[in-house]
Amino acid sequence: MWKVANDSRRRSASWKLNMSALTTLVTDSASVTFILALVTLFFLFLLFKSSKNDGQYKFPPGPRPLPIIGNLNILDTDRPQDTMSKLAEQYGDVFTFHMGYKKYVVITGYEAVKEALVTQADTFGERGITAAVGDFTKGAGIIFGTGESWKTMRRFALSTLRDFGMGRSTIEDRIVEEAQKLLDVFQEHHGEPFNPMISINSAVSNIVCQLVFGHRFEYDDKQFLLLQSRVNETIRLTASRSMQIYNMFPWLGRLLGDVNKVRRNAETNRTYFRMVCQQRRAELDSNDLRSFMDSFLARQKEEDSKNQNKYFHEDNMVSSVANLFAAGTETTSTTLRWGLLLMMKYPCIQDKVQAEIEQVIGRDRPPRQEDRRNMPYTDAVVHEIQRFGNVVPSNLLHQTKVDTTFRNYHIPKGTPVIPLLTSVLYDKTQWETPMQFNPGHFLDAEGHFIKRDAFMPFSAGRRVCVGETLAKMELFLFFAALLQRFRFQPAQGVRTEDLDLTSSPGLTSAPLPYKLCAVNY
Repeated sequence: MWKVANDSRRRSASWKLNMSALTTLVTDSASVTFILALVTLFFLFLLFKSSKNDGQYKFPPGPRPLPIIGNLNILDTDRPQDTMSKLAEQYGDVFTFHMGYKKYVVITGYEAVKEALVTQADTFGERGITAAVGDFTKGAGIIFGTGESWKTMRRFALSTLRDFGMGRSTIEDRIVEEAQKLLDVFQEHHGEPFNPMISINSAVSNIVCQLVFGHRFEYDDKQFLLLQSRVNETIRLTASRSMQIYNMFPWLGRLLGDVNKVRRNAETNRTYFRMVCQQRRAELDSNDLRSFMDSFLARQKEEDSKNQNKYFHEDNMVSSVANLFAAGTETTSTTLRWGLLLMMKYPCIQDKVQAEIEQVIGRDRPPRQEDRRNMPYTDAVVHEIQRFGNVVPSNLLHQTKVDTTFRNYHIPKGTPVIPLLTSVLYDKTQWETPMQFNPGHFLDAEGHFIKRDAFMPFSAGRRVCVGETLAKMELFLFFAALLQRFRFQPAQGVRTEDLDLTSSPGLTSAPLPYKLCAVNY
């Protein structure tokens, strides 16, 4: 009898528990349904608003978007430039691509990109601000700044970097010295295979560090290596699918691992730069300015004394330093890594470069910038490495400053614009063999170097790279110094035809990790 009563109580308790769980499930389901309904209504509102506003504009054609995600389903997030290039074949030089509910205008091919960035420079010169850019940069600095703040920071950066030698013999001397240190690091491997990425990154980064901080780092400096590592990871993750989703739906940010990593990397590096700025401020001597950072602090002090400081505040200082460090390291070092990989891939081209170095410079002195005019083949190879390497394939995002008419389309103010650099550097109407590595693109019939209008690795117009002159000098001097000393070969057992020229995913187009042998030449 007790057993029957106990069983009855257990069944009753179980029934109550199941009813409680069922009630919770129903309640949860109702909550989920309610949330989904709100989300749906929100997107219907955005769609209605967008459709209503679009009536007064005429956007270019493009692939039909899906609800909520737009065209994300057809985007190759590892290599979005490939998706955009294929769509251009179908829809023309100018087309619309939907990221979520937001319309992006993609501009492809040399003629169209030049028209937007150069002919209509003011109209297309604003920086496009995604959720990620807004979150991580707050609109400060040189690269992602906007409006008068950006203009002020860009002018200040250009004039200050020139004062400290950018494009002049003073910085050339530092590059030559740093190149010799890099050669010594390569020599330590005694012709055995190694990955050159960290040492090349460090050498290139040290040039911009001397301009920005007034000193260089040793290649094994732990803080220096961590700064570089965080920049490299951030650039790799910035183009990930998670970041694309975050840009469409910022409220999902904390649920996306890549977003949290990028945020931590940005904040950690900024914390370090802020600490260095504070140290420099305490030691500042306005009569002995030695770096970009010193000059910024001196200008900040001057503006504060006049109560006129609108732009020389700490956020702009830290962001500008972070911008210069990242941009001054990543693109040039990546281009050099492409260069060494391509020299291994095409040893006959390496032969010609080294023959020209031997003829013009010899082996008793390091290469100098003035040698460049007498080395047309080497100059052509360096340019072709930049073109073929295509290091910033999708460019950085632009945005229309005002309502504008472009190619018979009427585009509203604030529209995000992608001027696709890969479509310029691989434009079939501008390059004889765009898909091949061919230094002949920059040589005439007599072997003289020729400039090409469609050579735009640094972009063009108002947002052209601040460090273009520095990068050009670095690429020639580092590349020539490396090939003057070493013959670059694959590891034993690796055939040149097996060397992979596929690029790794990320905001920049870098070669996949590889090892090389630097054999004394």
